[in-house]
Amino acid sequence: MRTHYPTRNRQAVGVARRIALVTDSLDGKGNAMNETITRYLQCWNETDDRARRALVEELFAADASYVDPMVELEGRDEIDAAIAAVQAQFPGMVFTQLGEVDAHHRQARFGWGLGPAGGAPLVKGFDVAVLDEHGRVATVLGFLDKVPS
Repeated sequence: MRTHYPTRNRQAVGVARRIALVTDSLDGKGNAMNETITRYLQCWNETDDRARRALVEELFAADASYVDPMVELEGRDEIDAAIAAVQAQFPGMVFTQLGEVDAHHRQARFGWGLGPAGGAPLVKGFDVAVLDEHGRVATVLGFLDKVPS
């Protein structure tokens, strides 16, 4: 990104650099965060332990945190174990993205559903994911909008 700020105006140049970082994260179709969210949901749907662990290692920062109304997790091991526990609690169910990803800077919010493949979700919620400076998921804040009674 080319800046037209005077070189003495360090604050303006710093702002321009931050704008460039955000602009560089966008692709021609909208938002590169879509791919990250797709991979995030793939983690939750992967039932093979080794394949899921590989996805978790690739996607999450080593010290990533995940918090929703049911759990508070720290690190890849706890996140991977929680995903396995959810899969055991809801066998045969899959996570799907509901709606569009709304993202800016290094953060995104998106809706999701959990239900039978091709069917209506039994559970609905939304998550907010924040990436670290390396593009890995550092924080996930989860919210539940609909749960079975």
